[in-house]
Amino acid sequence: MPAKISSSLRQRAERIKLFLCDVDGVMTDGSIFIGGEKEFKRFNIRDGLGIVVARRAGLKVGWVSARPSLATKLRAEELKIDFLVQQGDSTSKTGAIEQLLAQEKLSWAETCFVGDDIIDLGPLTRAGLAVAVGDAVPEAKAAAHFVTKAAGGRGAVREAVELILKAQGKWAQFVEKYSE
Repeated sequence: MPAKISSSLRQRAERIKLFLCDVDGVMTDGSIFIGGEKEFKRFNIRDGLGIVVARRAGLKVGWVSARPSLATKLRAEELKIDFLVQQGDSTSKTGAIEQLLAQEKLSWAETCFVGDDIIDLGPLTRAGLAVAVGDAVPEAKAAAHFVTKAAGGRGAVREAVELILKAQGKWAQFVEKYSE
């Protein structure tokens, strides 16, 4: 997280109530290990703690992936995320998120979306706080309000969560709690 953020970015982060992100390339480094009937993905533990802290701070958290995966489902259950959408090709990410927003009575302005590739452009161009991971494609970076220093699967989600919680004045309480 940058030491100093612009007032515009801070205002965007202050409004966030829903934290959504892509999975492959954001929660993971984009690698998929497939052998036989099993699929393996590597998730970053700091990103996981970021998700847990976001939930404890009162944010709703969800993942929106175009690629259904049992590994993703298992990690989502472990982190107790609020929403997991693995839509495949049945609907766009934008359409899936709009259904979620209607269900939760939230707006795009209250939503952070973290993405890394062109498949994420719809949500990135609509989100109140659009975040691209450090190794995202140029089009995703251009659509973002904030680009993380960290790459996908390497702490980028944690960086985005910290940005939001610091802007909302909620980060210090977790630092204090875990300092005991």
